[in-house]
Amino acid sequence: MNVIIIEDEKPAARRLSRLLSEQDIEVATMLHSVEESITWFRENNHPDLIFLDIQLSDGLSFEIFDAVEVKSAIIFTTAYDEYALQAFKLNSIDYLLKPIDDEELETAVKKYRNFKPENQKISIDFNDIKNLLVNPLEREFKKRFTVKVGQHLKIINADEVECFYSENKGTYAATSDGRNYLLDTTLEQLEEELSPQKFFRVSRKFFVNIDHINDIISYTNSRLQIKLKRYTEQEIIVSRERVNNFKLWLE
Repeated sequence: MNVIIIEDEKPAARRLSRLLSEQDIEVATMLHSVEESITWFRENNHPDLIFLDIQLSDGLSFEIFDAVEVKSAIIFTTAYDEYALQAFKLNSIDYLLKPIDDEELETAVKKYRNFKPENQKISIDFNDIKNLLVNPLEREFKKRFTVKVGQHLKIINADEVECFYSENKGTYAATSDGRNYLLDTTLEQLEEELSPQKFFRVSRKFFVNIDHINDIISYTNSRLQIKLKRYTEQEIIVSRERVNNFKLWLE
């Protein structure tokens, strides 16, 4: 199997390559930008499979396909899991959320092997996916939540939530009045429901609301610590794999 990785974060590319080698898959090439990728595709035979990051340092990776016709199967890698999940499912082999889990990677590779692309036409509507990525505001996102407080139901506006977090297999909303409410949902479900303009999943445990960030501090191992205006019960750390995308999100 001829495999390449297109990923602008070199440590992430090396980690993915290492995970693939553990599955006896050797990566032939690692590319790190739209421009570099376009040049490579014009000068080389196309691979069987591409692991493709959505956001590269010089633009969205879809720009590659505006310039060259790529004849390869694709597995998307992205931290922006709140965008266009359905489009990924319908149009691609699979998608992997960063930081990439080794078991999920193994499942995606098995799915590719079973797909047998040599016998099928690979058809990916990049324009549809690109439009969903570039115009997320056209989508409707959850604006309020209903929680049970004793014998009462309370409505919480999404704007009032400083962060969502998981604890002891429960999912909680920490609000600007200092309260914590147990929700009947999971962080994975929230990924599809929260506005990416307002909320970012900084780790497996936390979503934060940009309007309630009070301070951002450098932390160990190239990570960042977030201080919210009210919530102080636990440290909120941006995982190293998400730092670059978090900085992009802040802009």
